[in-house]
Amino acid sequence: MDLCERDARCLWHPYSAWGADLPLFGVRRAEGVRLYLEDGRELIDGMASWWCVIHGYNHPVLNAAIEHQLRDMAHVMFGGLTHEPAVALAERLVAITPDGLDVVFFADSGSVAIEAAMKMAIQYQVARGEPQRRRFLTPRGGYHGDTLHAMSVCDPVTGMHGLFREVLPQQLFVERPEPAFGQACEARNLAALEAAFAEHAGELAGVILEPIVQGAGGMRFYSTDWLRAVRALCDRHDVPLIADEIATGFGRSGRLFACEHAGVTPDILALGKALTGGYMTLAALLTTPKIAGTIAGGEPGLFMHGPTFMANPLACAVARASIDLLLDSPWQMRVDAIEDALRRGLAPCADLPHVAEVRVLGAIGVVELTEPVDMKTVQPRFVEHGVWVRPFGRLVYLMPPFVIDREDLARLCGAVVEVVGELAVRGGRCVPCNASI
Repeated sequence: MDLCERDARCLWHPYSAWGADLPLFGVRRAEGVRLYLEDGRELIDGMASWWCVIHGYNHPVLNAAIEHQLRDMAHVMFGGLTHEPAVALAERLVAITPDGLDVVFFADSGSVAIEAAMKMAIQYQVARGEPQRRRFLTPRGGYHGDTLHAMSVCDPVTGMHGLFREVLPQQLFVERPEPAFGQACEARNLAALEAAFAEHAGELAGVILEPIVQGAGGMRFYSTDWLRAVRALCDRHDVPLIADEIATGFGRSGRLFACEHAGVTPDILALGKALTGGYMTLAALLTTPKIAGTIAGGEPGLFMHGPTFMANPLACAVARASIDLLLDSPWQMRVDAIEDALRRGLAPCADLPHVAEVRVLGAIGVVELTEPVDMKTVQPRFVEHGVWVRPFGRLVYLMPPFVIDREDLARLCGAVVEVVGELAVRGGRCVPCNASI
């Protein structure tokens, strides 16, 4: 019995039905930008393992950081104890994030970080004597994770969590930012946003959004003016701004943090994914002394959150090494080169009748189709082309490791152009022309 057959007997994969006859590919090892399959094939990874493996796989510097830390300790509880990897990582994060974010709270995943950020904002409001402020305002088209409160601020109509709508806290939504990245906002683009603040500011615990790049909710890039307007409205109405940079942090958008495109500093910043270079699960929240101090001064005088594996020493050690590796590299030049190659390489898709739009920002390239892709038939076509590309919904996209070279990037783009070019709309889905459905 091979690996995939054994898998099918006992494993349930993300966003899939157990027992479904969907394509599955066993990975034997990974190195650089390549995945080596059990059947001997090798694939160029265009996903960076859901956007986190920015340095590529099996990197000697990150391997060494894990090995060195393992000799001292793999884990120790963070309640009442501390350790050098956590302190050093926190110091590094404070130094490289926007000024004023001086307090760090570690969590164990992106979704948990969003839960903690929302709890932090609610507890801040309670501590300052405004317990009625318990709802969150967010733009449609967002995605913030799969846990309950995180789901409540994902898009309630086009998002992935409509099944749970009746059990989720009811949040406040404004239309997704209309002007695209690089476009100016006009007054009409901000009218609904301003009206929402005017009507609901008194009940808002906070505003939560993905700065500049809306990720899994649609892979859209929006105007810096819109983000600056949100920051100004939050200041005017004394509402904390939570920036979810779990996907965009550490260079993916072309800036170290996407907030930098607009010159905006949030009150709470959530980081994850590329934080450890894809080696271990870890997330971090950074906030201001004002928010942390207000919570400390209120009842019960402490922040009511504490994951068991918070500040895991192995994860903190590799995260610190990953940040140093990034900042010591020509990452900006690499991301700029990827952006240029994606623009040129994906451009032919724009002429296809079933393609709605092609858009690129930083190391993110997106081909949006007019209909959803049929994963059962489309995914194997990419593997046949020697690349790992994992579409979702109507989106075929690339987020490669930053270390990818020109030739491999050209092969990735070429595979996308070829596979998308052979699709046709049948039965409300995009399938290969010769596929039987």
